Amino acid sequence: MKAKRESSILHIKSYNFAIRIVNLSTFLQTQKKEFVLNKQILRSGTAIGALVRESEFAQSNADFINKLSIALKEANETDFWLNLLKDTSFIEENSYNSLAKDCSELIAILVASINTVKNNLKQ
Repeated sequence: MKAKRESSILHIKSYNFAIRIVNLSTFLQTQKKEFVLNKQILRSGTAIGALVRESEFAQSNADFINKLSIALKEANETDFWLNLLKDTSFIEENSYNSLAKDCSELIAILVASINTVKNNLKQ
């Protein structure tokens, strides 16, 4: 089971995204001396991967869908903070574009995963 979940694209991408968010957080603290927005994006951006991990050992399909739905909400919130950081000049356009692309990919994968499970339950 472990090998299968560790090769999951959602598992890999959400973990790598969390690493990027931690690095962004370090930059915001040390270079920009920004602590409030930093705390928000650190919380939401790392929660995505944590919730994906939780979903891997869900107790039921409903629990799985619930965990991924919360991860989706966190990803959407992270997208908001990324936009705000860009529009307030805390991060440059290039950094924003790269992080926003990864966040959008996570959102798409989460939506597809949730829909797949829901559709399988209907059959």
